[in-house]
Amino acid sequence: MEIEIKIPNVGESVQEAVLVEWYKKDGDTVQKDDPLFVVETDKVTLEIVAEASGVLKIRVSQGETVAIGTVVGIIETEVAPAYPSKPAPPKEEEEMPSAPPVEIEEPGPAVVLPEKAPTELPLPEIRQVIPPSVRRLVAEKNIDVTAVTGTGPGNRITKGDVLLYLEQAQAAVQVSEPAPPETRKLPVSESEISSEPVSPVGEEISRKPMSPIRQRIASRLVEAKQNTAMLTTFNEIDMSRTMDIRTQFKESFREKYGVSLGFMSFFIKACVDALKEFPEINAFIDGKEIVYHHYHHIGVAMGTARGLVVPVIRNAETLSFAQLEQAIVDYVDKIKNNRLELSDLEGGTFTISNGGVFGSLLSTPILNMPQSGILGMHKIEKRPVVVDDEIKIRPMMYVALSYDHRIVDGREAVTFLVRIKDDIENPERIMMEI
Repeated sequence: MEIEIKIPNVGESVQEAVLVEWYKKDGDTVQKDDPLFVVETDKVTLEIVAEASGVLKIRVSQGETVAIGTVVGIIETEVAPAYPSKPAPPKEEEEMPSAPPVEIEEPGPAVVLPEKAPTELPLPEIRQVIPPSVRRLVAEKNIDVTAVTGTGPGNRITKGDVLLYLEQAQAAVQVSEPAPPETRKLPVSESEISSEPVSPVGEEISRKPMSPIRQRIASRLVEAKQNTAMLTTFNEIDMSRTMDIRTQFKESFREKYGVSLGFMSFFIKACVDALKEFPEINAFIDGKEIVYHHYHHIGVAMGTARGLVVPVIRNAETLSFAQLEQAIVDYVDKIKNNRLELSDLEGGTFTISNGGVFGSLLSTPILNMPQSGILGMHKIEKRPVVVDDEIKIRPMMYVALSYDHRIVDGREAVTFLVRIKDDIENPERIMMEI
């Protein structure tokens, strides 16, 4: 029985995906729920698992862009034996040949044939991988393709890889000590290489296509810059009190709820509190209308190896500190295991981005369309500040609010940020909801 492996439908707006990587090889035996491959769309990266146990037959190579619903492989759950069973030995009277034993060894040359076959296999395999234009260049320059490192999808050799190899080969020829003119003989391929312009060593470049997620990120960021009147306001927060509370209850919090108490839950609570006071920042413009949300779906930006994703914590106003922290942990696990779904990224009304985890001191976050506000957190750094007319060292954090000036005025934006500052510097206000 054959089970088809298809590219799954992850949303109406997604029409194609890139098969990024196969975890298994063609002909491998797989078990049910084994991860098979990773696909990437312009919004999410997903890991596809086996629906049944059997032998994997791959039909689409990694690196290919395929339409949603395409069959990229099959699983044979019942595989017929590759070779017929060994026939029963002949009867005893048939096993006694009249010819001398030495004649049995005459078919010896047939044993030599398998040793020659592998030497002929690489050539058609290489031709199958290299595009025609690259193949012509390889033949023209008389290049050993096994010495060229491929950087294309699935480690395929591109024209840029061949040109880079030629440049490096020419550089090696130039730096080596030349032989005397009367004895030095240049091979044909080297003569051809030297006739072309060569870039100096250290100026090599490489190219690779943008991933669908990276293309989508680029498109949305440009859209936000072009279609909104974006402005950013800043403030700084004394993190002393929040850090003290976190340190005091960190262990007991983990023992009771099974998750660590982080700073993000404090900021989500503070943002919800401020959004209730300034609903325009939780709204967006649709044509000539303003659409207000009477709920708070908070997106939390998370950096991944493939790009930035913003999973959404829904109805954050109804969740406790422990539930917020658990939601973040669940999303981190989903991202690590490529289980993030398109529905996890949709419907956000406001976004928080923490560049501080990467060491950012200050930045201006870009709006996550069509939202009207995004809060940027940054690293906590001890700085001298004036407290009660005295200079003291305090753990300080710069925060930035980028907002759509078409719907949010400066006064509301500044006051919104001040409200968050007050809540974080006096976290008892959040806990008491005052």
